[in-house]
Amino acid sequence: MDATLAHSTPNRDLLEYHVQLACLLEVSAPKPGNVTPAHGFSDTTYPDMVRSALALGPAFAFPRARERRVGELIADGVRATARVVDANTHLGIVLLFAPLVRAAVSSREGEPLRAAVERELARLDVDDAAAAFAAIAGARPGGLGEAPEHDVRAPARVPLREAMAAAADRDSIASEYATGYEIVFDAGVPLLSDSLRDGIPTLDAIVSLHLGLLAARPDTLIARKAGAAAARAVSAAAREVRDGSRSLADFDASLRGPDNRLNPGTTADLVAATLLVALLSGVRLP
Repeated sequence: MDATLAHSTPNRDLLEYHVQLACLLEVSAPKPGNVTPAHGFSDTTYPDMVRSALALGPAFAFPRARERRVGELIADGVRATARVVDANTHLGIVLLFAPLVRAAVSSREGEPLRAAVERELARLDVDDAAAAFAAIAGARPGGLGEAPEHDVRAPARVPLREAMAAAADRDSIASEYATGYEIVFDAGVPLLSDSLRDGIPTLDAIVSLHLGLLAARPDTLIARKAGAAAARAVSAAAREVRDGSRSLADFDASLRGPDNRLNPGTTADLVAATLLVALLSGVRLP
């Protein structure tokens, strides 16, 4: 995957397939601390994640997505997954995918995907915020506390991007809305590109992508559930795995516990968004 591919016009006809494949590849890679084919949580299993991935595709398919705003797509995605599973499986992915899907269906011929994403983010309004707030509150995500401003359980008063910017320092998904997907485009895509260029098999490349993102920035789901110090310690451990001083298996075991407090779930969502960007850009991920 090179820079030209990462900025090609998305293939709209394969949008549903790309959404599903990005989700399935993310959960199928043996990423430390996450749900994988070999590991589930007490409230979320690998089959739950697969069912959610398959349900999400039609909710984001072209041409249906062309008629929906970002906030409406978020609500559609949350409802679609709630129909097939009882757990909150894909909220973070839905929040990250919705602007990417809108960018894919609205991009002009030859327009870079990143430019189309920025254009969609700039169009977000209070209605988008209201729809997103309702979807987030209804999904009851882990670690959701009281926000000092723009709490999702209160009426929306500002456009969605402005509300996300207010939460950017404590949530990496909100930060992506504020920065135009800086983590995905500037960190995630190059990490994935380097691994694939080196001939690393796809699932192993996804694990490497996950470790690279986690090593570079503390996972904000862990920070909300277990505190900032714990999140920083997990990132330090990811760096040890990357430099070879700690095994992946040992790191994975250290993250798994009965309460899932050290699940780097936001990082997994960023991995899924990176995979979707790659697929929309014409990259084959066999």
